[in-house]
Amino acid sequence: MKNAFIPPKLEYPIAWMIDFSFPLFAKFGMNLNGIDISGKDRELLRSLRKERMLYMSNHPSTIEPPIAYYVANIMGTRFHYLAARNVFNWMFGLLGDLISKLGAFSVLTGTTDRETLKTSRSILAEPGGKLVIYPEGMCSMENDNLAPFMPGIAQIGFWGLEDARKNDSQADIVILPAFVKYTLAGSRTSLLQEIESSLRRLEEKLGIEPGNRNLLRQFLAVGRVLLENAEKEYGINASDNDDYDYRVGHVRHAALNRAAQRLQVKLDSGSDSFHKIREVFKVKDAIDSGIEDSKRPKIPPEDFIMGSRDLDTAYTFIVIKPEYLVSRPTPERFMEWIYRCETHVFGATNFRARRARVIFSDPFRIGDYYESYKKDKKKTVDEVTKRLRKDIESLLEQCISMSEPLVAPYDAGDGVKYKNLSRK
Repeated sequence: MKNAFIPPKLEYPIAWMIDFSFPLFAKFGMNLNGIDISGKDRELLRSLRKERMLYMSNHPSTIEPPIAYYVANIMGTRFHYLAARNVFNWMFGLLGDLISKLGAFSVLTGTTDRETLKTSRSILAEPGGKLVIYPEGMCSMENDNLAPFMPGIAQIGFWGLEDARKNDSQADIVILPAFVKYTLAGSRTSLLQEIESSLRRLEEKLGIEPGNRNLLRQFLAVGRVLLENAEKEYGINASDNDDYDYRVGHVRHAALNRAAQRLQVKLDSGSDSFHKIREVFKVKDAIDSGIEDSKRPKIPPEDFIMGSRDLDTAYTFIVIKPEYLVSRPTPERFMEWIYRCETHVFGATNFRARRARVIFSDPFRIGDYYESYKKDKKKTVDEVTKRLRKDIESLLEQCISMSEPLVAPYDAGDGVKYKNLSRK
């Protein structure tokens, strides 16, 4: 394999320039109106400035790393970041050059390549070393949900601690669980207008007449047409007895299986959709990044394009789950549907203005688990990974109430409830 790893090249003059311009970058580069962190959490962050640390956060979009950069500024330190290898090719490599100078280094999605692992351990072994990792291993696209965590995600912390204790027997590493919650900017009226305007564009493109449907019913109609179109494309004959969720799952797996076939990825037929996505994306990331691998068959360009499209379809049907929307139809959940539907139908989308709130769970120390780890490594890594997930799920629950539903949950209009709409 050639040209795979890109190391961090932290340059402080560049970082200072970004520090100074960050508000403008957030506003015009990410359409982010601000980042809110409570006074109590700011004190917590500053208390951790000199600690070795693993910063673990949810990852619903592409802008959590810049938000983590802001968190590092509040803490008064610098973070290092794991970033998908293909990101370093964005903007003809200019973005990759910039983020490497801010402490980012590459990882092939879904892999533990040697140089990435070596660099991660080295960072955590250094006094005060801090590393940002997103345990979902992918953008979940849903702010009020978490994708399954990558198995054994806590292992890197134990490896880093092993290396640190070679030079300092009292060394420890803190894990800081974090959660980013986005709320859309604007009044209820302006948000409804924006959502309805975006919905009309989708309905026109898909040939859907809204009729007298209310807002939830209109969204369900868009989801139904996208689902039916996908079933036709993948040759799926849905039964009248199949509920919506089953049909969506069937499309997800069909899309991933065809993507794997086109990209020549071997999949376990019994794997869940998140495992399949990671396996397929691992190959797509490598090809996107221009990485040569003599063990990988050469993929014809047309197969790569069509396989990437199948992967996008699978992502679409991970996000547009009706129960997620109708159970709490907030502006943000409506927009998550719109983002994915616009990307799927038009090939692009624009994120609307929003604010980010960042909250933290109590940090905990890997050293507290070290003796157990030496006795049973796998069991202890699993235990720490489960604790991490539980902590971040608790933060998620705290954040859900930050945004109120725009319309009544499960109300599909005319006295009809969502549960009766599987084929309508």
